[in-house]
Amino acid sequence: MDRRGLLNDAEEGLRVAFDGRQSTVWTAMPAIVQSVNLSAMTVVVQTTIQGIVNAQDNTQTFVNLPPLVDVPICFPSAGGFTITMPIAVGDEVLVVFASRCIDAWWQSGGFQNQPIEFRMHDLSDGFALPGPRSLPRVVPTISSTDLEIRNDAGTSYIAITADGHIKLVSPQGVTVTGNLNVSGTIIGGGISLTTHVHGGVSTGTGDTGGPI
Repeated sequence: MDRRGLLNDAEEGLRVAFDGRQSTVWTAMPAIVQSVNLSAMTVVVQTTIQGIVNAQDNTQTFVNLPPLVDVPICFPSAGGFTITMPIAVGDEVLVVFASRCIDAWWQSGGFQNQPIEFRMHDLSDGFALPGPRSLPRVVPTISSTDLEIRNDAGTSYIAITADGHIKLVSPQGVTVTGNLNVSGTIIGGGISLTTHVHGGVSTGTGDTGGPI
């Protein structure tokens, strides 16, 4: 029992009551992915902030909360487009808890006239947002000037600069499936693909020289 509740102080008693009520309201919490179901766009996660169990002898034990199951993944998505990423076991996410039961909406979408259950700010109603990083897992060498889509190592990326220049870096090469239509000029090794000329040209069956 909290000894503050035994004090003859109405204001302190209200604080104790409010603290107790607030402790049951879940808003957001970091978590670690335990399993992934990309076909359903859900994850099972383990929250990283442990709870406290108070024993009768006043000893305290820190324990993990139960894993959260069927947590919908929030990929950036709008207007018929989605940016996806291969969420993996061990990834860190932020779980945001809805203020009302989301079961009916999750199963059927659209508008639902009443929740299946009348729970509020419950651990069962979380959404997983990929991206938050603890200090041991921060992304290295983040650009302070460019927008980048990159791997964590920073070895492959697409960058857009403030002046509109687009840079593509890929040590493993670029694969294009389908037609590649370019309205401008393609430059390779300082040589234009559309306007270059060849040396060593002569009639007959011989080969031309390299592009100039």
